[in-house]
Amino acid sequence: MTVQHLVLFDIDGTLLHSGGCGRAATRLAIQDVFGTVGALDEVDFGGKTDWQILREALGSVGVSSETIAARIPLYQHVVARRLAEIIADFPVRPCLGAPQLVAALAERADVLLGLVTGNMQPLVPIKLRAAGYDPRLFKIGAYGSEGWERDMLPPLALQRAREYAGVDFPPQRVVIVGDTPRDIACATSIGARTVAVATGWYDVPTLQAERPTHVFATLEDTARVLRAILNDNHNFHR
Repeated sequence: MTVQHLVLFDIDGTLLHSGGCGRAATRLAIQDVFGTVGALDEVDFGGKTDWQILREALGSVGVSSETIAARIPLYQHVVARRLAEIIADFPVRPCLGAPQLVAALAERADVLLGLVTGNMQPLVPIKLRAAGYDPRLFKIGAYGSEGWERDMLPPLALQRAREYAGVDFPPQRVVIVGDTPRDIACATSIGARTVAVATGWYDVPTLQAERPTHVFATLEDTARVLRAILNDNHNFHR
């Protein structure tokens, strides 16, 4: 069967709850690489790329965007090492229904699974494994080390999906699953459909106000969410 659907997942708040390990690793690594945490305590991480978080935390203390960009390769190596050191101390767990949905999609020959995440690439397998996922199920991705705005990532994922599968994915066959308004906005930027889920920091009414294609309280009803992803005949909300 030919691959027809591209399904791209966010990670934090969608696939898993990190229990604060990402912020803790960021604090350690940003101090290691830049010698300051800047305004990190004032930065909201939700829906942002790790690169954007660095810019917001460090810009107020005079670290230039150019300096941050030049140190991204070093920073992502350090933050991954720090995360690996501390993650066992945090209650990382999968979001409700997410493992079952991923497993159901991975069994389908007509679906290509991928990631669009604000996490820097080296962090991804560490977090996924800690929450019980096999990172190999996600064949392609775009990551928070590749852009300082979330909207920069979906075109990268789409290009990599085309190269991997050898087929084009029209917008109606691309779905981004995420838990924040920024996930919805980045999907809209490429004309993709959206499945929003309120397992992160945003409730159903807040997500619904951003006009996603579908919104669910959790991903627990696997059959219903699969219909939303694969058979988009109607908008239905839970």
